[in-house]
Amino acid sequence: MMSVIEYANDVNKSVNEILNKCKELGINVTNENDELEEEDIIMLDNASYDELDDIAQDIIEKENISVENTNKKQKIKNKNERAKSTKKEFAMKKKEMYKKKEKLQSNSNINSSNIVLYKENMTIGELATKLGVSGAELVKKLFMLGTMVTVNNSISFENAEILVMDYNKELKREEAADVTNFEAYEIIDDEKDLVKRPPVVTIMGHVDHGKTTLLDTIRKTSVASLEAGGITQAISAYQVKHNGETITFIDTPGHAAFTEMRARGAKITDIVIIIVAADDGVMPQTREAIDHALAANVPIIVAINKIDKPGANPERIMTDLTEYNLTPEEWGGNTLYNKISALTGEGIDKLLENILLVAEMENYKANPKRYANGTVVEASLDKHVGPVVTLLIQNGTLRIGDPVVAGCAYGKIRGLKNDLGEDIVEAGPSTPVSIIGLNDMPTAGDKFMAFETEKQARSVGEERRVQAKLNEHKTSNAVSLDDLFAHIQDGVKEINVIIKTDVNGSSEAVKNSLEKLDVEGVKVKVIRSSVGAITESDIVLAKASNALIIGFNVRPQNSIREYAKDNGVEIRLYNIIYKVVEEMEAAMKGMLDPVYEEQILGSAEVRKLFKFSKVGVIAGSYIIDGVIKNTSKARIIRDSIVIFDGNINSLQREKDSVKEVKKGLECGITIENFNDLKVGDIIEAYEMVEIKR
Repeated sequence: MMSVIEYANDVNKSVNEILNKCKELGINVTNENDELEEEDIIMLDNASYDELDDIAQDIIEKENISVENTNKKQKIKNKNERAKSTKKEFAMKKKEMYKKKEKLQSNSNINSSNIVLYKENMTIGELATKLGVSGAELVKKLFMLGTMVTVNNSISFENAEILVMDYNKELKREEAADVTNFEAYEIIDDEKDLVKRPPVVTIMGHVDHGKTTLLDTIRKTSVASLEAGGITQAISAYQVKHNGETITFIDTPGHAAFTEMRARGAKITDIVIIIVAADDGVMPQTREAIDHALAANVPIIVAINKIDKPGANPERIMTDLTEYNLTPEEWGGNTLYNKISALTGEGIDKLLENILLVAEMENYKANPKRYANGTVVEASLDKHVGPVVTLLIQNGTLRIGDPVVAGCAYGKIRGLKNDLGEDIVEAGPSTPVSIIGLNDMPTAGDKFMAFETEKQARSVGEERRVQAKLNEHKTSNAVSLDDLFAHIQDGVKEINVIIKTDVNGSSEAVKNSLEKLDVEGVKVKVIRSSVGAITESDIVLAKASNALIIGFNVRPQNSIREYAKDNGVEIRLYNIIYKVVEEMEAAMKGMLDPVYEEQILGSAEVRKLFKFSKVGVIAGSYIIDGVIKNTSKARIIRDSIVIFDGNINSLQREKDSVKEVKKGLECGITIENFNDLKVGDIIEAYEMVEIKR
């Protein structure tokens, strides 16, 4: 309950506006100090001025109210009266539905009525309140034990434990719960409360292979035609019905967004559909999508699209995808394939049947009898109502009026809509909904949880905000080689690794060597192995999968190094295969020797070549970063690939030999035992520094 003036301040409206709205809705209050019941607050929350005016107008138009033969004044009067009546009917309907809400299971981390929590410096009065007795009663008991105190005195844990036992209760120390982690408030669902829930599906693949058109056909709408250039611009969530069963689709702009959400701890997808165009084939983005789907460890269904187009060759696609362990069931594998045309609708029904088949096999369940939790899918700011947030409910039931924390934002749900934009009072597991009422904008991938009281939600939300600021510059929990043994000791049985090499042969050799490693049941899992430079996409995947990146004869650019550092992802670089295996095995056994750490000194770009018979090739170079020393080790990098690793032979500036040249200056460089330099090559100078583990 709250007073009219408290509510007016809460929603940033004047008292008169609220009193008038109450009169309009039939709520019996007359002044600013009158109390509003919970149901009254819900009515007011949902009596959105603009929204209800629109609804009233729609109803008026649908009923074809004829005002052509009346004067303008009468027309306005009729419209206003009908609008007021519609607002009241609409709000009353919400109120009645809200009254029928069942009490949900609390997500408090202490459920037993026999447990009393003790906190440091607890007073006797506070303990009495927790026990439901008078302070005087406890003071008397302590006096009988020979302790003279008042209700305002602190009580030790030992004395409190004796008192609590008198009431057949157990005293436990209140641990400093990490309220920033929703798991601290989780409850264990009773098996009897678990019910079947719809599967959540994400579609991924190469751009223009028909992802949005497929969703468009499934939903029988025109989503694709509304997108700029036919490319998806925002994350959305939809539900469809097939054979009486519901399927939830999460439509993301691409695999990077999907993995960014996973990197934030959001495991929202049950099934991934990899879509490939039959007339185009497996493209780079297709391969990346497969890597990200496999790393998510969820069932994969392949949809071969555009089979109606000339030049379509589904069998070639199936053959190509077997290289990624996506062998079709009909060829003895375990991956479901569907040949479809998103444009004509051919094969769509079979695809939906396969989704439901996988869902039945996986037996997805959730508990609708508890307060809801799930993930933020997207958020936008509306100048009239504030943050509008799309949520995917993953467990529990979300209702109008529930206090919610999403990321660092919190508030009470004042409006709830389904994926069709229809107002609803509650929604269950696997349902995407849109809400208003939060005090701030969460981020896609943030987790959300509903709480029993506004006080609890506010406390958790504010604490999460403080913690987020403290953690702004901290790294993620991605694995590093140095702490690998500690991870294994904590129960990790699979080490995720991403391999990037200069040539295919190296890629396969490194992959095979690492996958053969087995240290006390712990295996290495290569989640991506490809040729080329280390990219931002590799960092994103490594962060989401807690993976280590191994580069073999490749060098990441400085921007990629910084991006990896900011995301807490470790990159290890090698040029000898047995060294890769040796260090990985030693790390897994916890026996790494002291190492030398490579320290990059600087880099120079080769801009002109001078050939001399006596000294070989002199690279006329410009120092683009740091410093180059004449004693440095050096590697030659061409198109992000290391083509030579050796030593600087000489360093000249204006015909004089020098010890070093700094950023922004030109110089001549010769490389020991290497003359095959080209304009555009990067000379990276480094030295090895011994470090302690």
